[in-house]
Amino acid sequence: MSIETPALDRDYAAAFPRSRELFAEALSRLPSGITHDARWMDPFPVFVERAQGAYKWTVDGRRLIDYWMGHGALLLGHGHPAVTAAIAEQLQRGTHFGASHPLELEWARLIQEMVPGAELVRFVNSGTEATQLAMRLARAYTGRTRVAKFAGHFHGWHDEAVSGYKGPYGVTATTGVPQEVLSTTIALPAGDAAALRQALGRGDVAALIVEPSGGSWGAVPLDRDFLQLAREETERTGTLLIFDEVITGFRLAPGGAQEYYGVRADLVCLGKIVAGGLPGAAVAGRADVLAYLAYRDPEWNR
Repeated sequence: MSIETPALDRDYAAAFPRSRELFAEALSRLPSGITHDARWMDPFPVFVERAQGAYKWTVDGRRLIDYWMGHGALLLGHGHPAVTAAIAEQLQRGTHFGASHPLELEWARLIQEMVPGAELVRFVNSGTEATQLAMRLARAYTGRTRVAKFAGHFHGWHDEAVSGYKGPYGVTATTGVPQEVLSTTIALPAGDAAALRQALGRGDVAALIVEPSGGSWGAVPLDRDFLQLAREETERTGTLLIFDEVITGFRLAPGGAQEYYGVRADLVCLGKIVAGGLPGAAVAGRADVLAYLAYRDPEWNR
């Protein structure tokens, strides 16, 4: 059910006429005229042409304070001189070599120095890929099938993560995902110790994946005591604890939520913040878990 606000809509349209024009064109080129679900706004989204520091400038010439900051990825703000200079320098050298590069080692070393327990690092392209890989690693390591999460926590767009992040929590947020896949994810009430113990006590849960500060938006944060309980229960039941730090990584503290709350996870997922806001992400954590990505003999590699 939507609330009609004709006066507000008129004022909004008058403030952003060029955005309205571009949205009309976008509807013929993009589903719902947007490239990401988070862009959807009623009656139309604002189109931005540039940004610097804490501000965005719309195509209508209006300067707006940006509280969004690239979905939380731009810790240093838009167009930080050190970041743009590094990007410009590397662009002259090439962008996609299809080969190993010395900067990969420096990048991984910096993560290892800052993120607690980052014994090994694997780079991927997005936060969604990071959580998907972390879940797969947990299943490989434990030999178990199911993954537990908390209702209202968002862990990306892959099939195993699209249930339980918005109400009603018992169903998927999209069609097109087989029920067999959905059944491998358990959505628990956030902060419910009894539900957590019951789910992990089943013995078939490979991992508990958590947004350590609570759901990404509009949710009651998890407290330190509950996170510590989650750590104790996962250790007791042989379940891996995954911190999805796409939102909290390097923001709550240099070492992220692990440092801030004093709770050590087995695996940590980092999003675009680890790449200065560019497409890039990482899974970091225990060497014996990430070792499942390593090459050994031909039989193992299969």
